[in-house]
Amino acid sequence: MAEPAAKKAKTEAAAEGEAPEAKEPEAPVEQEQDAKADKGPRIKGDVVFHPKDTTLNVMRSAVGNVLMPLTDGGLQYLLAGARASVGVKSGRYLFEVKIVEAMNPLDDPAARQKTPMPRCQFRVGFSTAGSSLFLGETEDSICFDAEGALTHNRTKTPCSQKFGGDCVVSVLLNLDSASPNANTVSLFKDGVRASQPQALPEALRGKALYPALTFKNVTVQYNFGPALAPLPFACRSVSDASVKDAVVTPAPTPPKDGKYEVLFPVCLPDEGAFDWLDMFLQKHPEYVELSDRAILAWAEKSGLARPKGYAARSSNDKPEMGFGIGAMDDHSVRRVLQHVAPVQPRHFVVMEVKSNLVKQERTELLSRWAVPGFRKVALVLMADPPADFRKRSQELALKTKQDAADVEFKAKQEEEKRKKALEKRQKQLEKDRAKTLKKQQKAAEEFKRKMEIEKKKKEAAANGEEYKEEEDEEMKPKEDEPEEEEEKEEEEAEEQMDEDPPKVTLTAEEKKLVFRKIAVPDLTSYALSTSFTKFTIPDKDEGFDEVRCDWAPAAKCKEYLKQWVQDKKTTTRIEDLQPGEWFTCRWKEWQKCLSAWHAKQNAYKALVAKRIQEQAAKQAKRAAVRDARAKAAAAKEDKPAEEPPAEEPAEEEDEDDKDEKVDFDKLDVFAVEDILDVGGGEPLFSTFGFEDWTMMALRFELHLLAHAFKRDVNDPDRIGIHVEHLSFYYNKYFKKALSHKFYGVETVQELLDLLRDTVVVTRKGKVVEPQLPDDMESYGVFIMLTEECRRDRVRRVDSGDDSARLKL
Repeated sequence: MAEPAAKKAKTEAAAEGEAPEAKEPEAPVEQEQDAKADKGPRIKGDVVFHPKDTTLNVMRSAVGNVLMPLTDGGLQYLLAGARASVGVKSGRYLFEVKIVEAMNPLDDPAARQKTPMPRCQFRVGFSTAGSSLFLGETEDSICFDAEGALTHNRTKTPCSQKFGGDCVVSVLLNLDSASPNANTVSLFKDGVRASQPQALPEALRGKALYPALTFKNVTVQYNFGPALAPLPFACRSVSDASVKDAVVTPAPTPPKDGKYEVLFPVCLPDEGAFDWLDMFLQKHPEYVELSDRAILAWAEKSGLARPKGYAARSSNDKPEMGFGIGAMDDHSVRRVLQHVAPVQPRHFVVMEVKSNLVKQERTELLSRWAVPGFRKVALVLMADPPADFRKRSQELALKTKQDAADVEFKAKQEEEKRKKALEKRQKQLEKDRAKTLKKQQKAAEEFKRKMEIEKKKKEAAANGEEYKEEEDEEMKPKEDEPEEEEEKEEEEAEEQMDEDPPKVTLTAEEKKLVFRKIAVPDLTSYALSTSFTKFTIPDKDEGFDEVRCDWAPAAKCKEYLKQWVQDKKTTTRIEDLQPGEWFTCRWKEWQKCLSAWHAKQNAYKALVAKRIQEQAAKQAKRAAVRDARAKAAAAKEDKPAEEPPAEEPAEEEDEDDKDEKVDFDKLDVFAVEDILDVGGGEPLFSTFGFEDWTMMALRFELHLLAHAFKRDVNDPDRIGIHVEHLSFYYNKYFKKALSHKFYGVETVQELLDLLRDTVVVTRKGKVVEPQLPDDMESYGVFIMLTEECRRDRVRRVDSGDDSARLKL
């Protein structure tokens, strides 16, 4: 069959070494047609950006349709977003934008490695009503960026030319069902197509889509019509949209009195402040949250990396920024927003848990809103939350518990899979090892069989016979044994491992909780302990236009707060407490007594040692006398009778026998008049060992601490030290750590049980209470208590009770 002429020519050209001519790719045929005439009614009014549909850092020009972001301090790292007031639900429409200025605010060079690049960012596209103002972050928006990528739900797809400040960019949205490019979005530069029509995701189809911009460090001019850069085909702008094709978001209705509302929620820490706020913002999206929590969420959506992640924070009220970027960590964003917010016509929620509870800090917050146009409302949320809040709290508690259970279940699943995989591998290795061994055995048997055959052949040949292998049944090769079929249990085991996590439920105790337990507290322990005594209910005299109690009447809220503060005084430690003069004097007196007692014990031990030494010398002397008498008696028997007998020396009387003897073990320790001399110069603490001195010192220290705490706090509501804070105050007063494990126990409560004669823990409140008065004339009682405990311990140990031993 003959080759086609064109193919033959190419073949000949290739054979002669000539390259075939390259053809330029043909440009796609433009399928968009001129817009048909439509005499229907058009939307009324201008297409604008309402304040509620812009981020706080967006500044709008009075003329020229220009949007500019604030870039002071850390705001240069945060994205700005704006959504137009008219959405398109059908037809084909476009709008235009142009970058008129690229900003270069001063920043730290070290911060450039920690921030998203490029510094100047611009995205243009469409989003649904009420969705995020940051294009491309969710499934409710789609956009082109200046780098030439189409972004939807954080997924980028290169599809267009890059664009900058030297061109007019047009974004075309085609929702005309009769068009070949229906449900697409396209990009044009200076009227020339810069991207092919890109299909709208399913999540955006059938919805009204609003023109939207997201930008950083650039000033943007927008145009909703007429077109600045006409396209190759006639197309209407958004401002010329037909009523049937558009959805117009009306401007927010100004308040009746012309004042926007600024809410100051007054809620106790860890009692649902942020849960209430999330519910409130969901019901009232026109309100804007002003808090450090909101700034962190804004930074996360702007792509800023936080070394420890956004979940790590010390508190919800004042979380540390922790970006490692000076302009972000110095709270400059908060300071700028405090000045910007009062000039914008919006409703605000000033979410400051601690500051809204402290009168002095409330006054400072109110001073920033001393401008006309705002109505300042203190919203007290205490005592008895409504049913919808309780329901929401239970749902969040269940979700948190379910998430934790899911994580634990999946971790166990992964561990089981790992074990199963390891077992399967070991079984396979054993199986391969068995097969190898079997092959080796078979080879050895085959070799042995062949050797036997050769041997029999030689024997038959020697006898003049012929050996026939096939007739010898013994020499026939053995047939391979069929492998046993393994049970198919592995597939079933894998199916069981892929089970869904079990559903959890709240316990009866958890259902009784009004406020759910949260992993991150609203206030740090230091902030709470240094401020909760200053918590008060706001009053109109402070400058509020209204004080509103939503959860309970004002009287009940005040009573609830009073009881809450009382309870916190028992369970919250005082971070800035300092030991007073009374403690210092008593502590010095004790150290002086302790030194004297140690010296007395050492002196008594030296006296006892001296007496023992002297007694030993006397005993040796007496023994020598007895030996001399024995020798004299023996010599007497050998001498003549006329010699008179030698006169025996009189035995010296032992002076120690004259000393007063005391039965120390039977002595009543609490009846001793002088602990330094119970008889014969012996002190009551003569037998104290290291453990006795240690326990006695701890007795006094806890006794002194309990009394000094009450004196130093000077607050009748603080009845004592909570057992959980004993170690903290012990370290603050004595400048050393209280380690219960040093005393051989597992908890502080067990340690205090060893000292029940000095301090006890009350059943109600778990407060450490002293058993001895603070005005003792002598500290000898601690010697008596320690000696009594020593004797009791010795008796119990001698009777076989090893639990009585101290394990220091």
